[in-house]
Amino acid sequence: MEFGDVWRRRRIGWLLVLIISMGIFARKGEGQLVENFYKSTCPNVEQIVRQAVQNKFSQTTITIPATLILFFHDCFVEGCDASVMISSPSGDAVEAACLDRVSCADILALAARDAVVLTGGPNFNVELGRRDGLISKASSVDRNLPSPNFDLNALTSMFARHGLSQTNMIALSGAHTIGASHCNCFFDRLFSTSGVDPSLNPAYAEQLKQVCPRNVDPSVVVKLDPTTPNTFDNLYYRNLMNRKGLFRSNEVLFTSSASKGTVVGFANNERQFNTTFVEAMQKLGRVGVKTGRAGEIRRDW
Repeated sequence: MEFGDVWRRRRIGWLLVLIISMGIFARKGEGQLVENFYKSTCPNVEQIVRQAVQNKFSQTTITIPATLILFFHDCFVEGCDASVMISSPSGDAVEAACLDRVSCADILALAARDAVVLTGGPNFNVELGRRDGLISKASSVDRNLPSPNFDLNALTSMFARHGLSQTNMIALSGAHTIGASHCNCFFDRLFSTSGVDPSLNPAYAEQLKQVCPRNVDPSVVVKLDPTTPNTFDNLYYRNLMNRKGLFRSNEVLFTSSASKGTVVGFANNERQFNTTFVEAMQKLGRVGVKTGRAGEIRRDW
């Protein structure tokens, strides 16, 4: 083999390595989000969203938990791309100010943060730059969301599929401090053939039976945090320690040895919970994001 042939082959090899490396870096960068993404295209977007959330909150308190659960469901179904939010009432505040510049996915991420802050939770910066998804299927919803009866392994596995750790999962569960549920999601814990679920606090179970009797109105809802239902705090975890977790998937966080320590830590240290919750929310907001041609800026038609 001539020296020139060896040199040419080595040069080609180096070029291939360089091209592959550049491709890897490009793919990694494509899904990155940044703060102040709309600094030049819609500089007031955060103030607009915050005001809209405040206005809606003044009309109905269900706005806050509904916004948080919508954000969580959106990220778990098709990634954080607003695939579960394909229509809205006319007169969208952001669209009126910045037509075709801000995605619904980013609006939802900002609204979720504002929902936390409005109820006394921690403030934090939101990474932006998502595009709205092009796919929305009802059949994708149930199979991608955790059940109220999941055990710890099922919860951990589902969150792990989205790159979220068990600690992330336990912290995000803390959003139930301001949530609510219909009776059918925990009815079997009260009226099973074997009686009341023994992991439930007996006094709490009796309270639940008063609100959710056997022939309950399906519109009735129960607060997930019976202590401070409208305040974002760490009392949700103290409730778990007192066997007042409404769902099995709530209470199992304390009854399982692998997660019990984290629950106790959050219950005893609100600052630790807030810090970990913020980290988990920011990590959740990166799940399955679309950028560039992978998505669109959806209009409110």
